[in-house]
Amino acid sequence: MKIALAIAQIVLSVALVFVVLLQQSRRQGLSGAISGAADTFLSKNKAKSFDAMLAKITVVVAVIFLVVTLVLNLSFMA
Repeated sequence: MKIALAIAQIVLSVALVFVVLLQQSRRQGLSGAISGAADTFLSKNKAKSFDAMLAKITVVVAVIFLVVTLVLNLSFMA
């Protein structure tokens, strides 16, 4: 059981890092101002919906990671 939880924790940590790195930064800086031609209505909404989905996935994976970590720590105490 402990080995399965440890493996799940490793997989969840890699997934959490991957999902966070996929998210677009909040500030685009000068490069976003220069390439403004690609900012059509459809591309903005598509990016927002994809970022919103990634944000939800991040929260879910983080909560599962927290629960697995707590269970794993409690199992080592017993």
